[in-house]
This record gives sequence, C-alpha cells and structure tokens, in this order.
Amino acid sequence: MSVKEQMSEVLNLPKDLTLGAVILTITGKHEAYVENYMSLIEYTENQIRIQTRTCKLEIHGEQLEIVYYTNEEMKITGELLEVKYC
Repeated sequence: MSVKEQMSEVLNLPKDLTLGAVILTITGKHEAYVENYMSLIEYTENQIRIQTRTCKLEIHGEQLEIVYYTNEEMKITGELLEVKYC
C-alpha cells in the first residue's frame, strides 16, 4: 500500500477523492456509469477501453454505446458481458 492509500485508510477518507480511483456503477447487465476517468482509448460496439488514473478499464459486450460523457463521467448502454481492470 502506498502512503496515500494508508492515509486514506487511517483517516477513513473516500478513495475516489484522495486517490482519484475510478467509480464503476453497473445496473443490471445493460447500463454502466464510469466516474473519475481520464480518457477514452477505444470505442467500438463490442469493446470500450478507458484510461483511469490507476488502471485501464475494459468493458466488453454487444451493441455498446456511450450515451453521454462529460469530463468526469460517462454512461454506457448495451449488453454488458465482461469488465476487466488492466
């Protein structure tokens, strides 16, 4: 654990604020919200790759679509089949 992670644990602070950790919220198998991402790496109807501060996030599925995105969050719809942290 890094010093920042230890301090976050000791002080009971949210890791998304202190470490910039990605927040992924999946609703069922057809909707996902991604918060605290840095950039979009790849976007096809079968795969979306996203760069976060701590890792790369891969979402695999069918008929994937980014419904909206801002500098801080995005909404993805389609049939979600697999999520990978690389």
